[in-house]
Formats: sequence, structure tokens, C-alpha cells
Amino acid sequence: DTIANKLHLQKVSDFVLSPGAQPTKVAVYVPGSKGAPSFVRLYQYPNFGGPQSALANKSFFKADKVTMLWNKKATAVLVVASTEVDKSGASYYGEQTLHYVAVSGESAVVQLPKNGPIYDVAWSPNSVEFCAVYGFMPAKATVFNLKCDPVFDFGTGPRNAVYYSPHGHILVLAGFGNLRGQMEVWDVKNYKLISKPVASDSTYFAWCPDGEHIVTATCAPRLRVSNGYKIWHYTGSVLHSHEVPSDQEMWQVFWQPFLDGVFPERAVRYQAVPSELPRAEPRPAQAYRPPALRNRPVTSSKLHEDEPPQNMKPHLGGSDKPMSKTALKNQRKHEAKKAAKQEAKADAHQDPAQVKTPQNALQNTVPAVTTGDPEVDKKIKNLKKKLKAIEQLKEQAAAGKQLEKNQVEKIQKEAALLKELEDLELGV
Repeated sequence: DTIANKLHLQKVSDFVLSPGAQPTKVAVYVPGSKGAPSFVRLYQYPNFGGPQSALANKSFFKADKVTMLWNKKATAVLVVASTEVDKSGASYYGEQTLHYVAVSGESAVVQLPKNGPIYDVAWSPNSVEFCAVYGFMPAKATVFNLKCDPVFDFGTGPRNAVYYSPHGHILVLAGFGNLRGQMEVWDVKNYKLISKPVASDSTYFAWCPDGEHIVTATCAPRLRVSNGYKIWHYTGSVLHSHEVPSDQEMWQVFWQPFLDGVFPERAVRYQAVPSELPRAEPRPAQAYRPPALRNRPVTSSKLHEDEPPQNMKPHLGGSDKPMSKTALKNQRKHEAKKAAKQEAKADAHQDPAQVKTPQNALQNTVPAVTTGDPEVDKKIKNLKKKLKAIEQLKEQAAAGKQLEKNQVEKIQKEAALLKELEDLELGV
């Protein structure tokens, strides 16, 4: 009936208790006011007396509300601080920043390489890594270590959520809500993609405690139609599907909980598990094409280039810091030059008999032979000009450019022009 212990903090607006065994730790948040910053402090129960008793303190501006996430071992907290309004006007949803606070007293701002909202953050069950999904669409996803250095970058894609398996050996990146339900299942140890299932219209996702199965569900009140759930194996197979009758609603789906350690961790599989259900391949959505373009060949044009995944771990003998954008650009340029040089060398070493010089290259290197007849020389010059133009058109076509009808016809005349040139040069 009496208060056992009390933490006195003015204007405290949120707190989160640490998971796991005692001694319990608590993270508290006090919003800023009149030029004073907001702060998050970590305490260990029952040491609540005075400011010196805090394990760690992290203050920051630009925070109307925060989300605090303890890791499983209760050694650190991730704080997503967000403002209601983005003063720069870049985002309708305000601004978010990610902060790291450890019980040892260390704290840092997690530097995210792409601007935009932070959609989701999750700790790995091993408590030494975390994954963040962030940036204007297509969103980036990156795994960071406890020094807040990037370990692996998953590139960009349509995603806004991240889920670690209970054993931490598999990671799912997903795009739910206003995205189409695409998932990427990754093997965390080797950072290899296992499968890319699609669970359209999902409002809920959860890992089974066995670390092998996943449930996705469409629940009311988020969506009141097509309610139901699917049980998946992480390799992408649907093992069970349940649809609720159209006159009913389903409100919640939940795995039966089990204590940690009941299910052993199994080796990661890449081959899809057999399923009795037919595999429903999602039909790719056709992009709208205006009537004027419907009978024309499709040219692929993207609003943005997707970035591929890349390992951010420093190479042996390299620096610990990830490269800056400029350094990466320069490295790519350097590698491209190197590759071009090696190609040129390889060509030079080839047997001269095997090297086939293109027609126009021959014409450029061989001195112009005159026939003695100015009319014939003029014709030869014109033919070479046409052949050179054809060569350029062929190069453009090889690079994927869509040619006009008259350009295609020009290319078709190449053989006839070559024959004519040959006849003129031989004086036939």
C-alpha cells in the first residue's frame, strides 16, 4: 500500500522499463521547453536519487515525441525523436532523428546516409546490431553496430518495416500499409537474399517463436475486407491460408508464446519448402500507358535508380570508417578506368589475325587512295560517310536506343553500300 521507491523528474512525459532479468533499468524522456533541449536518461532501479545516479544522459533538440527501444540484454536504448512539422518543408510527416544511448554512458547520433523519414528500427536479438529503414522512397535499410558504424547496406527498395527472427539469424524487410506487401528475407550471417514473397494488403506480421515460420494477416479495423491470415515458411512457401467470410471481420492474430530456448536455432535453408497450397504468383501491375504510346515498343524509364546492397564492413588493412559518397564515386571511376586499360591490353595481346578491325576504323587509318578520277573519288568519299553514319546507328541500337524507321532502313542498306564501295575501289 505504500510507495517503495520514487524517481523525481520534472515534466517527465514517457518511460520504458528494460526487458529481461533484474536489476531493472528504466529510460525516461523529458521534453524540452523554452530553448532547453529534450533529454533521455537511463537509471538502474533502485538508484534514483539525484542527477549523479543516472547511468547515461542524452540531450537533443527537434523532438516533440520519442520512441525508446531497449535491446534484449538491456545494455543500450535507441531513441527515435520526431517533430510534428518539418521546418525545411521537405516532409509532410515532420522530421526524425535516431540516437543511441548505452548504459555505460556512451551516446551518439546515428548518421543515416539518406534524408527522409525513419520508418522502422529494430534491435537484433544478439543486442550488438540494429537495423534501420529510412529515407524518402525507395527507402534504404542499413545494419549498424554498437559504434553506430554501418555494417551492411541493403540498398533501396519499397519497404517500411524490419523484423528480426527470434534467433536473430534471419531478417525480413517489408513494405506494408501503403506499399504492396513485398518482403525480402535475408540470411543475416552471410547477408544473402533467401526469398522475396509478396503478402498483399497485410496489416500484421509476426515471427513464430520457432524462427522458421511467419504469419501475415489482414485485420479489421485497418482493412474491413478480405480479412484472413497466411502462414509462411521463410523460404517463401505459403503453408496455410485462412480467409474469413465476407460478412465477418477478423481483429487479431497472435502466435502462442514460448519461452526463449524452447526451439533450437536451425541452419538457414535457401530451397523453398514444399507446400500443398498452389503457389500464387502475384500478377505484376501494368503501368498506365497513354493511348498514343500503346502500340509502341516499351522503353524502360525509372523515376529513380535502385541502389544495390553492399557490404559496409571495412576490408582488411582498410580504414574503419565507411567511405564518403565522393570517395565511393572516385573509387568507381578509378575501377572503370582500370578495367578499360586491362581491356585495351588484352586486345593488344590478341593474335593480329584474330583482331577484326571495324570497317570505319580501317578507313580512318589507311591513307585515302585516289583512283585518279575525281568523280569516282567523290562517290567513294560519300559512301564512306554513309557507312560511318550506319556504324554509329548500330552502336546506338546496341546501347539500347530505340531507332526511327528511316534509321533502321539505313542500316539495312549497309551490305549494298559496301559492295558498291568495293566495286568503285577496284575500278570494276
